Amino acid sequence: MRRCSGYSRASAMILSVTEPMKSETPCWCILPSMQRPPPLARPTREQIAALPVYRALPPGNIHLLKSASQLEFAERELRAATHIGFDTESKPTFVTGELQTGPDLVQFATRDHAFIVQASTPGLEDFLRVVIESDEIIKVGVGIASDRPGLLRKFGLQLGKTIDVSFMLRALGYKDAVGLKTAVAIVLGQRLPKSKKTTTSNWAAKTLTPQQLQYAANDAHASLLIYHALSKQRLSNGA
Repeated sequence: MRRCSGYSRASAMILSVTEPMKSETPCWCILPSMQRPPPLARPTREQIAALPVYRALPPGNIHLLKSASQLEFAERELRAATHIGFDTESKPTFVTGELQTGPDLVQFATRDHAFIVQASTPGLEDFLRVVIESDEIIKVGVGIASDRPGLLRKFGLQLGKTIDVSFMLRALGYKDAVGLKTAVAIVLGQRLPKSKKTTTSNWAAKTLTPQQLQYAANDAHASLLIYHALSKQRLSNGA
């Protein structure tokens, strides 16, 4: 599953768009349906379970931002990266009609570091604005359009330039949206742990568990690695 049989054939159909775009549609476009390859089969649950576990960032490279020095380091690293992994987490709702108040967590990642911001931490507004609204720091994620309403409602921030890697996978021939766990299996040949206990945990908690921090970091970090892997394949095929 590390490289599907249709990968080289389809990767030539991913075309770079030179004009900056601020919507969730990434800097890639897809050719008309008659020119696309037939839909590719997704890996099964059993196939994903047999893959080696995702090579996650070590805990020492996952930073829960609190201090001014941490913010300075994070902003410097994120600006230097130009493309960064991005995701948010929100406390789940279990009652019909209950209003969603998230996001409670915002995650950014480079190849070597993940930076996590709790919405409840005061004094981080300027940092979030610089990174989230920037068109120079391109945010890469999966299903990134779903983060826009919450960011606007919670922080009053408009998400700047983005790339959604699920669009890139659709260009390769995968039908409909591809989730992060499946994308990691297809592109990286690894199994991304997704514990239901952690997924549905309280992301608004004052103190986050090590499992929550690792989960949050993985989501942003994996999106970035998928983007880099797909971009590298595209360039190697001369697309």
